[in-house]
Amino acid sequence: MPGPSRGRPVRRPLSVRGPAPRKRRGGNSRVRLAVGRLLLVGALLLAGIKLVQVQGFQAEALSAQAEQQRATKIDIAAPRGSILDRNGNQLAFSVEARALYVVPKRMREEWAEALEARPEIGSFSDRIADMAAFIEQTLGKEVAGQKTDRDTMLAKLSQDTTYVELVDNVDPAKAAVITEKYHNIGSEYRAVRVYPNGELASNIIGAANWRKDAEPPATHGLLGLEIAQDNLLAGRNGLRIVDTMQGNDVVIPGPDRSRELAAATPGKSLELTLDVDTQYAVQRMVTDYTTKSKARSGSAVVMDTRTGEILAMANDKTFDPNDFGNATEDELRNIAVTSVFEPGSVNKLVTAATAIEDGVYQPDSVLRVDGSIKVADRVIGDWWQHGPMDMTFTGVFAKSSNVGTLMTAQKIGQDRYSDMLRKFGLGKRTQSGLPGEESGYVPPLNQWSGSTFGNLPIGQGLNMTLLQMTGMYQAIANDGVRIAPRIVRAEVSADGSRKEMDPADTERVVSPQTAKTVRDMFRAVVQKAPGPDSVAQSGTGVPAALPGYQISGKTGTAQQIDPKCDCYSSSQYWITFAGILPADNPRFVVGIMLDNPTEGPQSSAPLFHDIASYLTQRYQLPLSAEQSPIVPLVV
Repeated sequence: MPGPSRGRPVRRPLSVRGPAPRKRRGGNSRVRLAVGRLLLVGALLLAGIKLVQVQGFQAEALSAQAEQQRATKIDIAAPRGSILDRNGNQLAFSVEARALYVVPKRMREEWAEALEARPEIGSFSDRIADMAAFIEQTLGKEVAGQKTDRDTMLAKLSQDTTYVELVDNVDPAKAAVITEKYHNIGSEYRAVRVYPNGELASNIIGAANWRKDAEPPATHGLLGLEIAQDNLLAGRNGLRIVDTMQGNDVVIPGPDRSRELAAATPGKSLELTLDVDTQYAVQRMVTDYTTKSKARSGSAVVMDTRTGEILAMANDKTFDPNDFGNATEDELRNIAVTSVFEPGSVNKLVTAATAIEDGVYQPDSVLRVDGSIKVADRVIGDWWQHGPMDMTFTGVFAKSSNVGTLMTAQKIGQDRYSDMLRKFGLGKRTQSGLPGEESGYVPPLNQWSGSTFGNLPIGQGLNMTLLQMTGMYQAIANDGVRIAPRIVRAEVSADGSRKEMDPADTERVVSPQTAKTVRDMFRAVVQKAPGPDSVAQSGTGVPAALPGYQISGKTGTAQQIDPKCDCYSSSQYWITFAGILPADNPRFVVGIMLDNPTEGPQSSAPLFHDIASYLTQRYQLPLSAEQSPIVPLVV
């Protein structure tokens, strides 16, 4: 049997071959697991070392960094509403501004770090010198009375503190130029309140300014309507998140990374009833006349007879709300509503209207008037000496007879007279919307003594504001319906939508016919009769007459209280006048008060004439259809 061939492999039958032996995996898995454990232990060890480093060696440094910065929610100041006259002319508005500030300590630290990396950038003193020079170059040497010259700015930048305000009330565009060049200088929102007409109507408008100490900082009212209507004008602040210094909430200067959470809601604007041109003219005339007469003070009110709207309210003493810090207390007050006085004979309107309304007398009724009258334990005389004389009922008021007025009041009776004082709005605030308004004083009926009814009808023993006095004559001018005077005409939202004020409260005082009769009677106050009997047949307010127009009104002179004796003075007086223009078609009512004039005519009638003359031209009032007739006063 031949042997196998050399060099060839011996093939075995398949049936003889067994399965290939398997490799063992257990050893590799154990190796990988061991390695993973080692890596995990290493990672934990590194984390532990880092934790020890952070909590131990670096704890103080990291804590200091955390203390320096935090995210804080701060308010976004809402734009304050404007104050406008009835024609949309701005009387007060706000302009946006900026306050520039630095955080010197942080600025020094950042510059020191930068200097280590780049020594060529120069010293910190060189840096702040450049900043100071650039501020002067951009802003000039003064902004809103604040020095911004290089030396002043350098002194502030050199302070070693956490916060320094460099300058306030900066134009936003100029502030942006500075903060873009120097990110270490921060910029805070401000609002500057502007009063473009200066002293015009300042006693009414008041003043407001930016208050950093307020919570939140914003423009807040300080005087007048600015404070009375502060909530409406201020709007509602928004909210944003900023990075601030821990402990003092100073916003860290640099690029703005704030995030707005809620937008601010702008305040509403107030549209007043004032007419800026009328206010200017009346304010100038009141100031001039008060100065010429050497009165302690003077004031005038012009009202629309049909609406009760105040078109002008002027005092002789005013202030500039753009710089009100140096104003005196007298200059800040609105004496037309905050000061009370005894009106004198202007108050005789109440007696005249009540007597006509109740049918006690007619305009041409004749009264036998003595030179004096006894009321309780007092004897009251007329302002001029005379014996018994016959006067028409119209003449009693045209000649301003105290005796004839008291005779009439006694026929009316105390209860009825007291009720009519209330109906004419005396003894309570007018609800005009003007801050600081006094209510005046009328003694309660149950406190009247025997002589009280000898004082009240002739305008003594009670007091009122000039606005209340003007309102009495508005009721007669408006066919017997008294309308509460008002100063705010509408609220205007930022989108221009208007909300008209609710109709003013009204009260019927006398009938339309009574009101017309009284208006016609009081025309005789300004009548100047011709001929030899001119003195007897002329009224006390002749200088108030205006050619071409019927004028109805009443003069008043009231003794002031002398504090030395707590009695009525014989040398100091309130001088008043209230008038209706025109009497035949009433459009305006004007009230005037002078506090103790000592030179010139002791009357407010000439001032009424000047104001009435202006009103006829400003509002192009047509001439009266006929002139007031000359009626008999003394028969």
